[in-house]
This record gives sequence, structure tokens and C-alpha cells, in this order.
Amino acid sequence: MRPFVEIDRVAMRYGGVDGTLALQDCSLCVYEGEFVAVVGPSGCGKSTLMRLVSGLWPATEGNVIVDGREVAGPVNIVGMAFQSPTLLPWRRILENVMLPLEVTPQHRHRLRSERAAYEARARELLRLVGLEGFERKYPYQLSGGMQQRTSLCRALIHEPKLLMLDEPFSALDVFTREELWEVMQDLWLARKPTVILVTHDLREAVFLADRVLVMSARPGRIIAERRVDFPRPRTLETTYSPEFQQLAADLRRYIAAARTGEEVSL
Repeated sequence: MRPFVEIDRVAMRYGGVDGTLALQDCSLCVYEGEFVAVVGPSGCGKSTLMRLVSGLWPATEGNVIVDGREVAGPVNIVGMAFQSPTLLPWRRILENVMLPLEVTPQHRHRLRSERAAYEARARELLRLVGLEGFERKYPYQLSGGMQQRTSLCRALIHEPKLLMLDEPFSALDVFTREELWEVMQDLWLARKPTVILVTHDLREAVFLADRVLVMSARPGRIIAERRVDFPRPRTLETTYSPEFQQLAADLRRYIAAARTGEEVSL
């Protein structure tokens, strides 16, 4: 099976030849419809990896291929959600969700003639994340968790083949964060986009992902991979099982070793 995302021996250096080497000899594959989480020490290049895949930054060395094409600029089949919801404060929630439709080439030319259908799609997404009835509210009228739900809807509205999540729940309290894990799982099960999640939360990685990739300290590269075989849909009770806690503990050992440059075998 051909990988949907393939990173082949990539390096990324900031600031010219004497600048910071963020990634070196970094390779990974993600297959269509797969949910992959990337974890590692702070500053290891996880977010840099996301920007390379989405085409926001070019690699210094190596190849980045998405959906069979080498990445040479912004990839228009990508949806993205970040730690901050970054909603436009002057736009209502429904209008914020529909924003990508106004800028993606495959949708913006059809938006005027097919607005009713697009609005119906946005309303259905908001219903799926529990925000039915909030379409005409402004961001300031929503809690942080509700704003992040809106951000997830916005990332999915143009039906991207690839969804990039860069620590989307890290700014939320633990109860809201766990609630949104279940929301994210439901959205993925309903639509099955290919997902790459960057997170520092090992429980989050194990709860959501099919595979977890561990990065080394900077310059970052993939040093370990663990499959997550717990059946779906997963519940919060799953996180208290001995098997779940053992896998999270194993990942923690990988990262602790990566921070010190030690080898670990599990």
C-alpha cells in the first residue's frame, strides 16, 4: 500500500547554514485513513514536521510527499487545528466554520451558488460536536472548549483528506480535554480523514491514535513506533486499564531516554 504521507530523510535548518538544525534524517509514513500521533521531548521538531507536511515551510533536505505528490507549497487538501482556536472575533460561529470554503480553490467558486448546501454541512458538523443552536453566537460568547470544538469543525468543513492537529487541546482543563478526545474520535470515525496529531499528552496520543511515533531530541527524527490496538470506539474507562497505562508508561520511557540520548528497549 502506498503511503498517503511520506517523509523521506528530511532535514530542516532555520537561519541558514549556521542556523538551528531542527530535523535531521527524519523519515515516516502515514497511510490513508490512519490516525497517527507524534510525541517527543520539547523542542524536538514536532511542529516543524507539521509545517513541512502542510507545505507551509520547505525542507532543507529530503522529500515530503502527500497523496502521491511532492510538496512544493501549501497543500490544499489539508485541514489544520492548533492549540489556540484563532477564531475571527467579528464573525459568528457558523461564519467562522465556513471560512475555509472562502479560500480553498475547489470550494470558493461554488460557495455562492451552493451556499445552502455548505451551510447545511457546517450546521451538521456543529451538531456533531454539541454546538447546535450556537451558530449565531460570537466567539467571546463561548467557553474555551466550545471555541476549540468550533475550530475542529472549521478544520473539517472543506472535507480535507489530511487533518493536521498541533496540540489542539493542550490549553484546556483536563475534563474539557478528555471530553474533546471523545468528540475528536467520533468525528474521525464518521469521516475517516488521515490524521497527524502532535501532542505532549501521552494519554491523549494512546486514546486517539492507531500508531504513536516517538521523536528524538533535537535534531528530531523518529526513534520508536508503537501500535495502539484497543478497539474503537474507545471510552475514558479505557484509559484506566492496565494495558493502556502500560503503553503510556512505555512511551514515557522512550521520551525520557530521548532527552538524555540513551537507548531503550521495550
